[in-house]
Amino acid sequence: MAGFQTEVLDLEGWDHYYSGKVRDLYVPAGASFEGTDRVLVVASDRISAYDFVLASEIPDKGKVLTQLSLWWFEQLGDFANHVISTDVPAEVAGRAMVCKKLEMYPIECIARGYLTGSGLAEYKASQTVCELPLPAGLVDGSRLEPALFTPSAKAEVGEHDENISFEQTVERVGAEVSEALREKTVALYEQAEQTARARGIILADTKVEFGADPATGEITLGDEVLTPDSSRFWDAESYKPGQAQASFDKQFVRDWLTSAESGWDKNSGEEPPQLPAGIIEKTRARYIEAYERLTGQVFSA
Repeated sequence: MAGFQTEVLDLEGWDHYYSGKVRDLYVPAGASFEGTDRVLVVASDRISAYDFVLASEIPDKGKVLTQLSLWWFEQLGDFANHVISTDVPAEVAGRAMVCKKLEMYPIECIARGYLTGSGLAEYKASQTVCELPLPAGLVDGSRLEPALFTPSAKAEVGEHDENISFEQTVERVGAEVSEALREKTVALYEQAEQTARARGIILADTKVEFGADPATGEITLGDEVLTPDSSRFWDAESYKPGQAQASFDKQFVRDWLTSAESGWDKNSGEEPPQLPAGIIEKTRARYIEAYERLTGQVFSA
């Protein structure tokens, strides 16, 4: 099966099935993917940016993302999720979950509560975000009320996700599922935004993925949720519309990659350069700070 080529771990009771940009999937030993109802999801320390998997890794990133996702799944108890157990092989303890195998929808469900990033660039050009019209006078960091649902079509590893309209979402998964995905995504964002704000962090936007539970048909939250890889977290204390915000996510890596210091052109098609040691350590520190500020727990590797 196509996917990112990476080191395959020899895990007792599990066979490697597939590797994505930052996660590896294993199935029960001797079982086929089609014949099992559960998978082992292992988060690596790999990091991706601009649809490239970088050569550099961020130490402990897999554990931070897994532990933060598990914490969020607990906070979001009204949303069915795919986690079955954290009883996993010792080699991947802290960075793996045994999960229901869902029939994933080919949609990246994105909620935007603030104007920034690619949305800001589109707004400056056409006063829209993903073709949704917005009022005049907004700036970098302006709050969007209500939050926008801006889906994208999930691409294969190495390909670019494509922003799509709600009508195009309907074409892919049907009207009923599309309405449910929009409702659940925005409701999840609004609940998480309030939770984060109470801890001094602004959740600017987030990407979640859903799938159907094969046993029940219930739309179920899968993959990771509300991590620095899938979300934009800003420091509420220093937040000020009209400027770039201090963040606790991989925007820090993106900013370095597009800086004069890196010398890399994101449109060149060439692989990004190695991250300097200082950027790796500062990225790790930002991920851990996001985890600790949100959960109130001290991260332990």
